[in-house]
Amino acid sequence: MKTLVIVTHPSIETSVVNKRWVEELQKYPEKYTVHELHKVYPDGNIDAEQEQQLIESHGNLVLQFPIYWFNCPPLLKKWLDDVFAYGWAYGSNGDKLKNRKAALAVSAGIKKEDYREEGRYRYTLEHILSPFETTFRYCSADYRSFFAFYGTETEPGENVPGEETEPSVSKLERSAQDYVKFIDNL
Repeated sequence: MKTLVIVTHPSIETSVVNKRWVEELQKYPEKYTVHELHKVYPDGNIDAEQEQQLIESHGNLVLQFPIYWFNCPPLLKKWLDDVFAYGWAYGSNGDKLKNRKAALAVSAGIKKEDYREEGRYRYTLEHILSPFETTFRYCSADYRSFFAFYGTETEPGENVPGEETEPSVSKLERSAQDYVKFIDNL
């Protein structure tokens, strides 16, 4: 079965990393379904039943998003709240995610060395993403870790704080290819 990739990026057109990942995945429509939440639900009103059916019609599930304030974009949080419902994802009859391989793909603006216990922010990306792992485990899914691209923001004082920088073409291309391999090896 195909892998469903839920992409949540509020401005994918201006994205560097997530946009490139989507372009790479779209080269293999026989393997991946790319489902862009902001395009499907520009008003934020999620059709939970339709989303549940989409998940059920696929094998693996990947959530792809940029790290926002050390979390996911708000639309993905709403999607999780609406779609992973009692009786469907968990509870006495909620088994639709049971044993389903699930993973994350994130772009993190901060450099990898800042995501360490000794780093600038004192937490690893594993720590920051642990609520997603816990959610998948709570729903009896087979959580398979995450794929990450680090360092898309400039350092304060270098340019405009929070501004994205273009990663090298080779780093970006390698990342896109490695992302596909990551999904294929779930």
